[in-house]
Amino acid sequence: MNDAGAVNERRTVNDRLAQARAWLRQDPDAETRDELAGIITRAAAGDAAAAADLDDRFGARLAFGTAGLRGALGPGSNRMNRVLVAQAAAGFAAYLRQRTAGAPTVVIGYDGRRNSRRFAQDSAELFAGAGLRAILLPRLLPTPVLAFAVRHLGADAGVMVTASHNPPDDNGYKVYLGGADGGSQIVAPADAEIAAHIARVAEQGDVGLLPRSEAYETAGEEVVEAYIAATAGLAPAPFGVQEMRWVYTAMHGVGWQTFSRVLKAAGYPAPRVVDEQSDPDPSFRTVSFPNPEEPGAMDLAFARARTADAEFVLANDPDADRLAVAIPDAGADGGWRRLTGNEVGLLLGWRAARTAAEAGDASTASLACSLVSSPGLGAIAERYGLAFHETLTGFKWISRAPDMVFGFEEALGYLVNPGTVRDKDGISAAMAMLSLAAEARVRGATIADLLDELGAEIGHFASGQVSIRVDDLSVISGTMASLRAQHPTAFGARAVASAEDLAVPADDAVPTGDVLRYRLADGSRVIVRPSGTEPKLKVYIDARADSADEASAAVTELEAAARELLAERR
Repeated sequence: MNDAGAVNERRTVNDRLAQARAWLRQDPDAETRDELAGIITRAAAGDAAAAADLDDRFGARLAFGTAGLRGALGPGSNRMNRVLVAQAAAGFAAYLRQRTAGAPTVVIGYDGRRNSRRFAQDSAELFAGAGLRAILLPRLLPTPVLAFAVRHLGADAGVMVTASHNPPDDNGYKVYLGGADGGSQIVAPADAEIAAHIARVAEQGDVGLLPRSEAYETAGEEVVEAYIAATAGLAPAPFGVQEMRWVYTAMHGVGWQTFSRVLKAAGYPAPRVVDEQSDPDPSFRTVSFPNPEEPGAMDLAFARARTADAEFVLANDPDADRLAVAIPDAGADGGWRRLTGNEVGLLLGWRAARTAAEAGDASTASLACSLVSSPGLGAIAERYGLAFHETLTGFKWISRAPDMVFGFEEALGYLVNPGTVRDKDGISAAMAMLSLAAEARVRGATIADLLDELGAEIGHFASGQVSIRVDDLSVISGTMASLRAQHPTAFGARAVASAEDLAVPADDAVPTGDVLRYRLADGSRVIVRPSGTEPKLKVYIDARADSADEASAAVTELEAAARELLAERR
């Protein structure tokens, strides 16, 4: 390194040391203060690894977007901690005061992750200190209860402290808006406006000078009881299902205590619970990654199901906003197969469409899903006379679909009760799935039989996904640019009939985003887009055929062709 480079490097280290020392002075958390003090000492003594660590922690800050905040716990502006949460709460309070006449009401919930309760209490004190009416939920609860509470209490906003199914050392800050937004997650331009308020708070300095108050309210159990009643009312147990054998896991999260009460209220038989995973545990000690989609995450549930000779398995993720379903399958390893999010979404959409049609409401109702989810939902809507909407990914968009009675995305998210919860809800989705399984059982059928019956009615749909993880994000942008410059004419032996670049606005019916969609001559569909949360390029594949085997075979072929194409374009 030349002299100029060494001077610049030292200047960067000194800048980071100054930032870190200023952060240390305002940090109210003894644990993160001690951690940061050690890094500062080592970096000041010339430790290159410590200096790089400081640069990672203070060279950027966690961006506040439509998903709020989410990141690893630890000191620094690029981590989740009490300083960052205080800045976020004060900035959000300023945004709410600006947009709301009178004193805004905000309700705060939290799950069982590390620091969730502390972040929620800090937020409640800061909201109250800023002159808002702050209502803290009574204990750790599922994310859907918070989403419900925003509407139930007529609040102007809601905050849920959770990182959902992220790794154990993460936490997050998820924001909802009431009023005209109906209790949905925020969308643009609200995210940028809130971020600007947060930036102003951060520029003002010490969060210890922000006004706090303990004059916040703690909600009573009646809020939880109202959610339980509304959710149980979705799908009361039919007669004759008391012998139904099934397994449930909360994946070390907060779902079981609430879900068990919903089950009892609706009259369903209690499941065989995976005891090792039934109580909240921020270390998620029995899984390497607390996400039902991850390999191995449901192994304990499958073992319990084999012992109990269960008919099916239901699993929530740690904050219970997602649902996974598994069924016996002699051809699968261990004899059990987790259904894809698309399979579950189509079954629940079928249930919603039939319910609307039977009630005479089909002409004024709609189904909705993200544009990367199965087009089978559109076929269901057409079959039963409902409208159909495709949206960008995320329930912040799905929840806003007009006249929606059901919405889903392939990543195990389902919105089955839009009148009370305008977000994905793994507990109400579990109730809807129990209703389907129970009704089938009464006539001697299974969930696998339901999939066959749906396929016979609308055609057999299968889906697959290819994910390419990269170390250099420029690989993703370069690949997308290559595909835009020269659209593929085929995926393997299957010709491309049309190519759509959703970054180019077409009409109001087509969402815009960094997405390429290819419709193939045989009716299959291939979608390519960058992941919104990980350094991945993702390909979503959907096929429709006269049989399930033919559809699955088409997906397998297209997955191989997509991998080959992306390898050529990287």
